[in-house]
Amino acid sequence: MMREVAGLPHLRVRALAEVGSTNVLAMEAARAGDPGGLWILGGRQVEGRGRRARPWVSEPGNLYASYLVLDPASGDRLAQLPLVAALALSEAVDEMCGTYALAKLKWPNDLLVDGAKISGILLEATSLPNGSRAVVMGFGLNLVHHPDLADYRAADLAGLGYQVDVGQAFAALAGSLERRLVSWNGEAGGDRLMADWQARATGLGKAIRVRFDSGETHGIFEGLDEIGRLRLRLEDGTLTSVSAGDVFFGNGS
Repeated sequence: MMREVAGLPHLRVRALAEVGSTNVLAMEAARAGDPGGLWILGGRQVEGRGRRARPWVSEPGNLYASYLVLDPASGDRLAQLPLVAALALSEAVDEMCGTYALAKLKWPNDLLVDGAKISGILLEATSLPNGSRAVVMGFGLNLVHHPDLADYRAADLAGLGYQVDVGQAFAALAGSLERRLVSWNGEAGGDRLMADWQARATGLGKAIRVRFDSGETHGIFEGLDEIGRLRLRLEDGTLTSVSAGDVFFGNGS
């Protein structure tokens, strides 16, 4: 069912009571010839996934939404999209809750409130037969409940004292993401993105661990490089850039 969002009548939104995965449906739409600019909104998600195919608990009451965009950028700039997504969701949370920087950003795209994770973001991309590149940006936001996670503490907005319904949350996210994509694609958009992301970052200048499939490394988090990778100062003073991994602070959050 297509629905209209108050204040954003131009949006194309396919809303379903239950889905397997909003990301999967958005990617299927791309392969079927959708021109992009499509939102898939699920009331309940029974096959949700996080990074590295980790399952994500997706019971009713939280926000589950995926956005399909075609050819959003070229080359190295695609690596910045997780930062765009996280910053847009963080700003949307402020709009929902009437706050400023309530949710801090943990590289690359986690949102933390008092060290607890309140969201999941998963970006997936594929090349289409016509040569276009389809990118799906999947968002999960804990509004009224949260999962028990093995490696992280989690929280939800209701438990933090903020009452937000799914419709309100989606409208805030859709508007915020639209503004962020326009800004990112504008003049000096990448520089503005890096500055705005780092202004909301947690752990800057502090010791962190970065876990990979093959092991882990540690050092001082020194911000982002020009394409959005994490800059890590190693014990020997070397400055290296990390393109993928799970970040942990001293408290394990």
